[in-house]
Order: sequence, then C-alpha cells, then structure tokens
Amino acid sequence: MAQSTDAVAVSFEVYPPRSPEKMPDLQESIRVLDSVGPEFISVTFGAGGSSTRDSLEVLRFIRDVSSATPLAHLTCVGTTRQEAAELVATFLGEGITQFLALRGDLPEGALEHHGELEHAVDLVTLMNELPDAPKPLERIAVAAFPNGHPESHSLDHDVETLLRKQEAGANLAITQLFFYTEHYLEFVEKAHSAGVNIPILPGLMPITSPGRLNRVLELSGESRPTELSEALSSTEDSATREAVGVDWTARMVTELVNAGAPGIHLYAFNQHRTVLSVLEQSGVR
Repeated sequence: MAQSTDAVAVSFEVYPPRSPEKMPDLQESIRVLDSVGPEFISVTFGAGGSSTRDSLEVLRFIRDVSSATPLAHLTCVGTTRQEAAELVATFLGEGITQFLALRGDLPEGALEHHGELEHAVDLVTLMNELPDAPKPLERIAVAAFPNGHPESHSLDHDVETLLRKQEAGANLAITQLFFYTEHYLEFVEKAHSAGVNIPILPGLMPITSPGRLNRVLELSGESRPTELSEALSSTEDSATREAVGVDWTARMVTELVNAGAPGIHLYAFNQHRTVLSVLEQSGVR
C-alpha cells in the first residue's frame, strides 16, 4: 500500500447539476471533497456556452466556500473566437484563473468539426494571446489520451498533439479515463521522449455498475476492461459492485503514486463517497 501522505496532490471533477434541485447535493459533496485538501476542483462546461451560468454558479461556490482552486472547462465546438475570448474574460473577471481547454464533443450526427476554433490547441493559443485580460491566467490544462483519441489514427499523433498544446502554452495535461496503469505509464514515457515536459495527471473514475461502465466506454471509445466488466456483472448487489469499483481504482492509485505520477485526478460524478473511499483505501488520504 502507498504510504499515507498529504504530499500526493489530488483533484476532482464535478459538473453542473441537470436541475436546480440537485445543486444543494452537489454543494454538500464539494464541501466533503474539500475536507481532503484537493489542489483544484474542475467544473465541466457545455458546448456553445449553453451552461455558462450553471458552470459559473458551481465555480463561484468552489471559490467562495472551499479551499480548492476552481478550474473551469472551456470547449471549442460551437464557439467563435470572439465568443471564446469574451467567455474567458468573464471567468477571469470572476476570479477564475485556471482552465481546462478542450475541443469538446461534436454535435450529434456530425462527423467532423469546422469552425474558427477547430482544436483545443487553437483555444490554448487564443487564451495566451487574450488582450486586456482582467487577470492573468494561472493555469491552462489540456486533455491527454493514453489509449488514443477516438478520432486519432495513431498514438504518435496523440503525443504530437499534446506537444503542440504544450508549445501553445498549456502547462498541465489531464488524461482521459484508462483502466490499466501500464497504459498511462507507456503513454507518459512516449510523451516525455517526444519532448512533453508538462505534468500529465492521471484521470480515474471508480466504476460501480455495468451500466456506468458501458456509458463510459461509449463516450470515451476505450476498450472494455474484461476483468472489471466481469466482476461488476457477477453480482446484482450494489454494495458489492461499489466495492469492486473502489478496489480496482484504489489499486491503480497505489500503482500510479508508487510509479511517480504527479498527482491523482478523480472524476467524482458529483458524489463524494466512492472517490474518498478510493483515496482512503489507497493510503493517499
């Protein structure tokens, strides 16, 4: 087991609730997540500015109530350069100075994206060239894909893309979900060999049901982790399934920390119990 230490940086991702009635539950989860001293809590964002107000409400809560730094997701899809610049300025004006720059999902039915900002690297470049910013940007994070982006033709291409994001001004990468530690370590080694020197933070989510696993695989394009899938499907008991997901992720956390990962980023799914169980079981908190 990894030695218990607060020296291991942890962070979480949450998303604006789908209805106002769910906001108090999310706020309570943020308070509990804050109790373990996360470096930042990131908040997802809808394409085309559809959830600016909702995202800002959650980001303000993190800013005002927690000790964690709020980190805002930004996407390219459906956004002009002017709209993106205005959105960044709005966040900066609210004291939100850390961002995750993403291309974002394509609209349903679209095969490719055409627009003023086609790729995340374009958004990173725009953010670093923003004139008259109300406050300086402190962090621009980007996504990394240990098993390849679903639209990529090779892992080498994914590494080259990450290198271009770094050259454009990104100073942190957060990975897409993966299910085997060696996939992360192999990607990091390949990235470092290509000249990537920004921290690459492993992103993990405790998967606690076959349905959630199927949904994650559908969204990410990841290959099915056979052992995890079979373990989740072998029982109908929700507590046993939760234990399976926590055990799987805690083992990965231990392996990643022992291998020198720069921290652990957990996709919290707007809940606190399972991700905090992972940190406790792995000895990180």
